[in-house]
Amino acid sequence: MLADDGRPVAAEAKATARDVLMAYVGLTKPRVIELLLLTTVPMMFFAAGGVPPLGLVVATVIGGTLSAGSASVFNCVYDRDIDEQMRRTRRRALPRHIVTPRAALVFGIVLGVLSTVVLAWQVNTLSAVLSVSAIAFYVFIYTMLLKRRTAQNIVWGGIAGCFPTLIGWTAVTNELSWIPIVLFAVVFFWTPPHTWALALRYREDYAQVDVPMLPVVKPARNVAFQIVLYSWVMVATSLLLWPVASTGLFYPIVAAVLGAVFLTQAHALHRRAKTSDELSILQPMHLFHSSNLYLSLLFVAVAIDPLLK
Repeated sequence: MLADDGRPVAAEAKATARDVLMAYVGLTKPRVIELLLLTTVPMMFFAAGGVPPLGLVVATVIGGTLSAGSASVFNCVYDRDIDEQMRRTRRRALPRHIVTPRAALVFGIVLGVLSTVVLAWQVNTLSAVLSVSAIAFYVFIYTMLLKRRTAQNIVWGGIAGCFPTLIGWTAVTNELSWIPIVLFAVVFFWTPPHTWALALRYREDYAQVDVPMLPVVKPARNVAFQIVLYSWVMVATSLLLWPVASTGLFYPIVAAVLGAVFLTQAHALHRRAKTSDELSILQPMHLFHSSNLYLSLLFVAVAIDPLLK
């Protein structure tokens, strides 16, 4: 609904309490949180060599949820101008004016403070420091510095999404080692294929708001080629965990099978991209959904492997 001057009427007046509550939940991007926790908890199993203490898992999950939610809220506040114009994001709380930017900012700060307190108090200081670093990296490096300036935005900005592997490990061990760094690298190389597949689907949205995602500035065949390259490095890195961590055979077998399936999907996208830029031909969401399944099952294997020794 528009006012007489053509501006959107604020939705707060018509929003119910449930609408507002769900709007705040939406600001935290729950689906993103799920994916981040899916890398955190298995790392705790791997670090513990079995089942970690339940109380520690609960505290880490709560702290990690609050931390990831805080980063997402800050991202929504900063990107509210472009979110209002993009089909994929215009139904978020800030574009719909259900929550004010100031209220959202306060909400993000509260979540960030609570996450730091929970992790420092119930887990350890190192995990809390890593959590704060992840929030800062996502907000200041990715959202504010890289996203609107370079096609490599998600490559380097995606580092923020790799921190849960470190946090899960340090929650149990209170120290870093090469093992979580290997899985940090797996998530790092997984992020570009995952995100570029989605960006291929919504490239017109990104182009409309001048966000230089790789599919906006390069033809689909070039993007698909980059996806193939990153996918091969990702799979190779995932197999590196076997010798570095001396895992059982379960993990490398699962990693190899999952990697083969993912590479098949990546190469299929590349073949389609050679013939057409049309979405109906490219079907990039096949790879996007496959990437979610790949990462989920890979980290499930990370959690199960020490239980089988």
